[in-house]
Order: sequence, then C-alpha cells, then structure tokens
Amino acid sequence: MNVEKILAIAGKPGLFELKLQTRSGFVAESLLDGKKITVGMRSNVSLLSEISMYTYSEEKPLVEIMRAIAIKENEGPAISHKEDNDKLITYFKEILPDYDEDRVYASDIKKLLNWYNILQAKGLVSKEEPKVENAEVIKEQVVEEVKAKKATKKTKKEE
Repeated sequence: MNVEKILAIAGKPGLFELKLQTRSGFVAESLLDGKKITVGMRSNVSLLSEISMYTYSEEKPLVEIMRAIAIKENEGPAISHKEDNDKLITYFKEILPDYDEDRVYASDIKKLLNWYNILQAKGLVSKEEPKVENAEVIKEQVVEEVKAKKATKKTKKEE
C-alpha cells in the first residue's frame, strides 16, 4: 500500500493525491471526484503516511491499520462509516484490539473507515507487507549521513 502522496486536507471531504508543488502551495486531485484543487501553505494538510492512532502500548501507523482491514476484508470494502457507533467500535476492536478507547473516538474510526473505503475503491489498499526497494542501500546511506553529521558536529566543537 503506497500512501506517500495521499493527503487529508482539513475542511475538505475525502482524500487527495499530491500532483504538483507550486511556490505558494500545491495542486491536489480529489480521489472522490477527480477534481483538481490548489491548496495554499496555510491549509492544514496531513500525509496519510504520517498519521497514527493510539493504542495502549504505542502509536500505530494508519497504514498498518488499513493493511489489517485489507487482510480482514480480503482487500474488499470495510463496513460503511455511516453505521451506528456501537457497530463501528465493535468492528474496530476486531481490527485493532488494543486501541486506546479514551483517546480514539468514534469519529476517528468513522474517518479511518471512510478513508479506507475511498482507497479501496481506487485499488490503493493491499494486504501485502510494504516493500522498500534497495532497502540495504538506503540503510547504508542513512548510516553514512549520520556518521558525517557527527563528524561535522565534532569538528565545529573543536573550533
């Protein structure tokens, strides 16, 4: 499941795909109706890949939760986000049994299921484990960058 360029924009229904970055913001395309909109830098925008939900032990990335739904539903649609709250909570407990009931509200569950169904309709959900191509090469590059930063800090302290 690749949601690197999928956005949630406050005040706008549904999800958007980042299409183009401009000087004053960016252009995004709605996954609901395909319309393109321009979004300014002042808008409250969240990348789906950066959103997490609270559990009692840790914060669980939204991508992992959506993957769990895809596994449960065999990549099919989830229940409607318009179901009553009790039904949504019961369904969500099957997906993420240790979610923090004090910090995850029914409205959060509704939004998650709505987003999942939007992504599922576009064929963007998968029960496959996310794979990073060239993972070893990337890991080595990160290690080298960290070493270089440490060396730079050390040199600056000595001056």
